[in-house]
Amino acid sequence: MKENGFSDFLALKGLQFTSLPPNQNSVLVLADCTLTGKPTSDILYIGKSKKPTKRIFGGYLAGYGGKTTRKIHSKLVDDGYMEKTVISWMPSNNPKTAQKELLEKFKKEHGQYPAWNTQKKQPVQKAPKIVKATPIRKSAKSNP
Repeated sequence: MKENGFSDFLALKGLQFTSLPPNQNSVLVLADCTLTGKPTSDILYIGKSKKPTKRIFGGYLAGYGGKTTRKIHSKLVDDGYMEKTVISWMPSNNPKTAQKELLEKFKKEHGQYPAWNTQKKQPVQKAPKIVKATPIRKSAKSNP
């Protein structure tokens, strides 16, 4: 990643605000540090942001944002990825194009997009139906 102009990877857990890039257009990469050097890719997500500090702290770590950002937050917090996820970024004048190129290069090398970039349809969990008890009705005929 360094040859493409990316920063050194930093652990998300304990990440300091001052270690992030100033608010400038950037391409972000999240990776699983436990998979480095293994046959599967360690890259979990390739994204873009105009304000990386807001995206990382407000989105990935705090859970605010759109569908993908909330999904990443859920993976980090609920699925235990916080301990093993690292982040890197690359300043870019055109982050949308840079992200697209990186995603296509990744897909060409691995046959699919990174795990957190894929658009997998999650089965919708239906809310359990609440069955209301019907009241017992008194018969219309009353015995005098």
